[in-house]
Amino acid sequence: MTQLPTGTVTFLFTDVEGSTRLWERDPEAMSKALSRHDDLLRNVVEAYGGVVFKTVGDAFCAAFSTAPEAVETALEAQKSLLSEAWEEAGPLRVRMALCAGTAEERGGDYFGAPLNRVARLLSAGHGGQVLLSHSTHELVREKLPPGAGLRDLGVRRLKDLFGSEHVFQLTAPDLPSTFPPLETLDARLNNLPIQPTPLLGREREVAEISDLLRSEGVRLLTLTGTGGTGKTRLALQSAAELIDEFEDGVFFVALAPISDPELVASTVAEALSVSETAGRALEEDLREFLSNKELLIVLDNFEQVVDAAPLVGELLSVCPGLEVLVTSRTLLRVYGEHEYGVRPLELADPRHLPPIETLRQYEAIRLFTERAHAAKADFSLTNENAPAVAEICARLDGLPLAIELAAARTKLLSPQAICSRLSNPLKFLTGGARDLPERQRTLRGAIAWSHALLSAGEQALFARLSVFAGGCALEAVEAICDAEADLPVDVLEGLSSLLDKSLLRQEEEAGGEPRFVMLETLREYARERLEVRGNAEETSRLHAEYFLALAEQGESKLRQPDEATWLERLDVEHDNMRAALSWTLESEEAELGLRLAGTLWRFWYARGYYGEGRRWLEEALAKDGRASAVRAKALEAVGWLADDQGDIDRAVAAAEEGLRVSARVEIESRVTASFLRMLGSAAYVRGDHDQAAQLYEESLTLSREAGDERSVASSLLRLGNVSSDRGDHGEANEFYEEGLALSRKLDDKALLASALISVGAEFLLQGDHERGAMLNEEAAGLYRERGNRGGLQYALDNLGWAALMRGDQQQAEVLHRESLALSRQLGDKLVAAEALDGLACSASGDAERVARLFGAAEALREAVGYRQEPREHALREPYLAAVRPRLTEARWDAVWAEGRGLGFEEAIAYALEKPRTADGL
Repeated sequence: MTQLPTGTVTFLFTDVEGSTRLWERDPEAMSKALSRHDDLLRNVVEAYGGVVFKTVGDAFCAAFSTAPEAVETALEAQKSLLSEAWEEAGPLRVRMALCAGTAEERGGDYFGAPLNRVARLLSAGHGGQVLLSHSTHELVREKLPPGAGLRDLGVRRLKDLFGSEHVFQLTAPDLPSTFPPLETLDARLNNLPIQPTPLLGREREVAEISDLLRSEGVRLLTLTGTGGTGKTRLALQSAAELIDEFEDGVFFVALAPISDPELVASTVAEALSVSETAGRALEEDLREFLSNKELLIVLDNFEQVVDAAPLVGELLSVCPGLEVLVTSRTLLRVYGEHEYGVRPLELADPRHLPPIETLRQYEAIRLFTERAHAAKADFSLTNENAPAVAEICARLDGLPLAIELAAARTKLLSPQAICSRLSNPLKFLTGGARDLPERQRTLRGAIAWSHALLSAGEQALFARLSVFAGGCALEAVEAICDAEADLPVDVLEGLSSLLDKSLLRQEEEAGGEPRFVMLETLREYARERLEVRGNAEETSRLHAEYFLALAEQGESKLRQPDEATWLERLDVEHDNMRAALSWTLESEEAELGLRLAGTLWRFWYARGYYGEGRRWLEEALAKDGRASAVRAKALEAVGWLADDQGDIDRAVAAAEEGLRVSARVEIESRVTASFLRMLGSAAYVRGDHDQAAQLYEESLTLSREAGDERSVASSLLRLGNVSSDRGDHGEANEFYEEGLALSRKLDDKALLASALISVGAEFLLQGDHERGAMLNEEAAGLYRERGNRGGLQYALDNLGWAALMRGDQQQAEVLHRESLALSRQLGDKLVAAEALDGLACSASGDAERVARLFGAAEALREAVGYRQEPREHALREPYLAAVRPRLTEARWDAVWAEGRGLGFEEAIAYALEKPRTADGL
């Protein structure tokens, strides 16, 4: 037998594109052609020193000691295949892929990451194409055959979900050079997360799940099974395989961080970038968004929010192109649901073990071997340890999580020693609670066994870590888990031990700081242990207080130069903030919840979580009706978020209650001044300039007395808007100049961006589009460099009008589309109306589209209660005047009415459609 290459090996995989179709068309001709194909490939591989170590149907797997030999083989093989006369079968188009790396050679076959990678790379290519991985590129870029080259196809996500791959295409004068786009995850919209390791085995399950979702009549498929069976990983891989089937993409929704069914809609909406529309339920926004989409949603860990199952059924009933793949320990019990039970991994019978080469093919054995090798580099499956490994996998019922926990112990214990330690705990726990599924009891045994191996201090730390949602930083662990210095183990040593024992996973935060994440199944077990220990409430309180302090620290930093850093930090800890809010509201710690929600509102505004922020605030306000400074701050928060969504009535109610509270308890003058500005904003939107000016003046006076320069600047800018609309441009300029100067002095980027937008808008209304554009470009830059969505929609809208004024309708359309899309995410009706007007002005070639968009914008403004100023109307009038004569008066009025009848989401969907060209094409 030819000796297989070892060390760094370059693998060449090939297969025939469309072979199934060719077999069905002419089996006899295909048989002859494939025989010639096999001889040709095998001869070329052997001629260049390679070894064909496996063939599967028409697929070849070859190994080479050097990468240049592998590349020369691929080049020569393609040339020979292209020049061959295939007669009746027609030309065979063969795709090829090369990947270099180290792999384990066992029994004439190879195992390891490079094999998984080259197989996925091959599936991304097309017949006649030769693809190279980054590792192969590095080995051959200076040693290519004469005339050959490498074309950079960019960094792509392959369907194994295991990181990204920099892909290159081999080029040569005799090879085809043009191919369709690579079939990778990048081809469709998706948010499928990168996985730390490739999926081992499960090929049959992935194929079965994919086939079910492709079949007619299956639109809701639930993967059921106990925690630890690998449901999530299986769902992700199936979704990746199906990505080309869904025109509008595949989206993953992690439900593990939440336990309230009421949050399912907002969690799905966040994953899909769907924002809540003021004045109606988020579920309605989801229905409208999904109504015309061809899309697959993966809902992960649904069992803890199973009361939200009707929402899934409702969405499927009204969204014909939607399909849903669910992972859950229980069925949703929704009409049309199909169940796929996720089975344990394939097991060998420990009493009748096959030869070791056969044993290695069992999925459970493969998983244990791979994970044990990762824990201990010199581990391998041998005749001596194989019986123990098979026994471990059998006792753990082939459950992936349990096997991984056991395999991690090979760092300290042999498989034989692990096996002996498994017997008593598993036997004891098998007779556990009868209301739990058998597999769950077995998994509890695996976790309990791993837990039993911990020291007392490690067990205490493990339990306390369960309060964290979405992971935690080292600083947080120290502050919460050892607040009283009563933890019987050093925090760092304890974390290190839990990592080694696979009870924690470590990730890296920005800046290189470690972050510790506990799998949800383990977190549930740890939470039970915390309850048993009797300190769950106290630890949860410490958790809530810690994240309140962090939020308060972040709040003070959001108006300082390091704002971007703190926004990112609050983003990372958002799930912990949500968990803290949930606990405070469930535990009747209303004031603590009110403080936390009131503190987070500027973060929610900056990141565009308008709807979610309002929901937390409203719930906290409902829990605690006492007049207090804390309540006043929460009212300020909910009022401004409502104002930003165009819910003027709620903003007014919040401001009025806030002023009543301020009359009864002592609150900051800044907050009182904020309520006055809020009422002024409502009056301004409704066109009552006198009332707005009076309220802004009161706010300005109070702010000056308190020495609050930020509030002073905000009041000045708002007074400038009022003076501008009244026609007193001299006074407006004075207000604007003072407000802008003060904003720059304070170095408050959010305030400065708002000032730039206000002053820039005034220049636009005065006809100076150059200065207006300059100021709004600066504002947009300030928002973008911090990753902020809240506020950016205003700058984009103004820039769209500036482009219109200078005659660049194409750029204006791009900007107004971007503003409109962002306004939809934020639920901002007022800016959405402005953007709709802008798109109407850009669509002058289609009179009916113009009328429909103007009608939709008018209806939105009326819904908000906004009265358009004469100068704003004057910007639009030339476009109206140019288009209106193209339709009869009756038709114009009818189409305008159609636009008025569109809902918020309908109007935006229509506006974002690709408009017809002037010739109707």
